[in-house]
Amino acid sequence: MTHVELTRSHLTDSQLGRDAKPSAPPTGRTRARRERLAQWAFVAPAVVYLVAFFGYPIVKNVVMSFQDYSTASLYTGRAPFAGLANYRALLHSGRFGELVWHTAVFTVVSLVGQFVLGLALALFFTRRFPLGGVIRALLLLPWLLPMVASATVWRWMLDQDNGVVNSLLTSARLAPAHGVPWLSDSHTALFAVIIVNIWVGIPFNLVILYGGLKEIPPELYEAAAIDGAGRIATFRHITWPLLRPVVTVAVVLGFIYTVKVIDIILVVTGGGPAYGSQTLAVESYQLSFKTFLFGQGAAMGNILILVSLVFAMVYLRFNRQAVRAEGEQ
Repeated sequence: MTHVELTRSHLTDSQLGRDAKPSAPPTGRTRARRERLAQWAFVAPAVVYLVAFFGYPIVKNVVMSFQDYSTASLYTGRAPFAGLANYRALLHSGRFGELVWHTAVFTVVSLVGQFVLGLALALFFTRRFPLGGVIRALLLLPWLLPMVASATVWRWMLDQDNGVVNSLLTSARLAPAHGVPWLSDSHTALFAVIIVNIWVGIPFNLVILYGGLKEIPPELYEAAAIDGAGRIATFRHITWPLLRPVVTVAVVLGFIYTVKVIDIILVVTGGGPAYGSQTLAVESYQLSFKTFLFGQGAAMGNILILVSLVFAMVYLRFNRQAVRAEGEQ
């Protein structure tokens, strides 16, 4: 290579070195886009899970409720469009009103019983005493045991002839000598499953409410005691307002869990006798898996979903208004 070519190459390299500029840092828009993509990368697995395991079944259930879906449809995949026929069949079945009443009584009485007893136990366990942690742990057993096993034990306990419940009641002269027909009378079967459901739901309320009570600063109670406030005034003006968010969670989740209870009723009474303990959830199960009327079972399931959503929205709205009213006062 000649001297002229070397000089030209040197100049070209120098010129390129002068013209080369460092890469510019990302702009604010680029940085925001990258952060947004990173956020969606973390959220995407949860979204996929919800769509696959919650969204698709709900959409499929809604579509099925408008179809004449039978056992043949399971093989052929074809289900004629039926419009509102499934919903009309439920409303004109002659038992829909009774099912709504049973569901309302079962849900309301269970919720009240679970919440009141759970709150009483939570308040009790806020005090320190020997073996308090052990006793509180033992009270969680109804929540941890398999539901079918618990319901089976309660079925034996509520037996009219050999059940321990009737033995205790007759010994205390709180029941007639022949005992209470908990499971064989249509007027008492519903209250039998309510008792079992309350027993199962107490630990859930105990855990949630106890955690909320432990988060309340003890200095507030000390200040109230110095001011001379009694237990009722302290509970009304300190405990209950600060516990309200936890109460909202317990009530809403408790309602959703209770309104769809199936296993307890099926094991203890089977929905009988004479449909005396039949609820909307049990009717939905039996329509789908006993009479194979899948369209009507799906329609009943949609009614339950709608009832749960309406209750949650109404309760949260009234709770928000109550909190706002207390804040203004």
